[in-house]
Amino acid sequence: MTLTPEQLTQGLVAVLPEILLLVLGFLVITADLFMRRQTNRRALAYLSIAGLLGVLIVIGLQTVPLMGGAAPAVEPVLGGMVRVDLTVQLFRIMFTVAALLTCVISLDFNPIKHNGEYYGLLIFSALGMGMMAASNDIIMLYVGLETTGIALYMLAGFMRDTRPSSEAGLKYFLFGAFTSTILLYGLSLLFGFTGQTSYPAIAVELTKLVANQQTLPVMVALVLVLVGFGFKVAAVPFHMWAPDVYEGAPTPITAFISVASKAAGFAVLVRFFLLVFGPVQEQWIGLVAALSVATMTLGNVLAIPQRNFKRMLAYSSIGQAGYVLIGVAAVGTLGTAGVLYYLTAYVLTNIAAFAVVAVVTNITGSELIKDLAGFSRRSPGVALALLAAMLSLSGVPPLAGFFAKFFIFNAAVGYVDPTSGQHVLVWLAIVGVLNSIVALYYYLIILKVTYVDRAEGDTVPVAVPGSYKIALAVTVIGMLVMGIFAAPWYDVATTAAQTIR
Repeated sequence: MTLTPEQLTQGLVAVLPEILLLVLGFLVITADLFMRRQTNRRALAYLSIAGLLGVLIVIGLQTVPLMGGAAPAVEPVLGGMVRVDLTVQLFRIMFTVAALLTCVISLDFNPIKHNGEYYGLLIFSALGMGMMAASNDIIMLYVGLETTGIALYMLAGFMRDTRPSSEAGLKYFLFGAFTSTILLYGLSLLFGFTGQTSYPAIAVELTKLVANQQTLPVMVALVLVLVGFGFKVAAVPFHMWAPDVYEGAPTPITAFISVASKAAGFAVLVRFFLLVFGPVQEQWIGLVAALSVATMTLGNVLAIPQRNFKRMLAYSSIGQAGYVLIGVAAVGTLGTAGVLYYLTAYVLTNIAAFAVVAVVTNITGSELIKDLAGFSRRSPGVALALLAAMLSLSGVPPLAGFFAKFFIFNAAVGYVDPTSGQHVLVWLAIVGVLNSIVALYYYLIILKVTYVDRAEGDTVPVAVPGSYKIALAVTVIGMLVMGIFAAPWYDVATTAAQTIR
């Protein structure tokens, strides 16, 4: 298909954030070549932070016009490969903010040296996530998925001189390659059944198959695709990689994987299931609901006995994915808006939690929960940020996590089955509330150790680098703003949810 100059320009503008990320990534790596003999190469981090701030501004300028109407019409560009709407823009903001905060907390994380390839891979992974979110074609989707995956595999094993990081990178790669293959099988089946690669065209052909009572092959493809996306979001039973990778990877990268990779998975999952698998919606709602129950229950229960802080947050992250799956199951505007709001709040909350882990690791050399004892007396500010993060993850008002859970559970309660006219997901909201109570227990254990337990030398104050202060201040303020002023943010998420079609 030949594109006119006007269509090409329109397409390039649509993918401008990804183009800028590509240029920034190569610029950082090239700059590194000329700084090899310098011992202090923090300039690479500053260059990455400045570049990501610039990309974030560009995304913001592109987003404002899309927020005017209830459902702005956005046509696919670049031959139908890419579709950019308000939902895509919100996910791009999540990825860029996550990458930006990761660069900030990497500045003073002692085990990480300021290598150009470290920041370059981080930027390239954000680029791949943007491609995933904006994809309107299974070919573009898979290219974005692999771009993201390869960069994250290398980042997880970046501290190759340490055994945990090397193991994390290898395990992440093996599980990722396996599930990527399964996803590719599913996408190949969709192409084989329909002869199409674009989402809308596949949906049209699947509608014909379902009308001819050929639902079984569609469901086989759906299950295979769900396995691939389930790995990205660490849903049970595709979660096995998460605890080991979270524990072994460099803490800033663990923070990035836990929020950005999960958001990218849900960015595709929501759009793909709404658009492509819309003809078999009644069948997959029950499957996703069951997956949600298994994910949040197993994640929360297994988080309780953990003694390593990062490993506990890994199981917590699995549980959080279960909550978000409730919004996917409650298909529609309410469910999608809940997913968007939840993931935005989760980006801020989880990065704050891992930033605290990085601070504690720098000071104590340990990632064990018990070594948080007395930290409220050594660094009251960092302890306060930890308090905000744990309470937000628990769903305590007025923090963003409370409203995130409220909107998700409200979507489940409000979902009406189009066939029976009944509220069929009320039970799922009840299971979510019960799991939130379980999760509150182990989050409070963290706070009890931090504020109540005593340790030798816990009255000696510690110096916290400015980069961590900035990251923690931004995330805590973000949690409070999204909680206290939840309505405007939710209105934007609702407007975005109406653009998915």
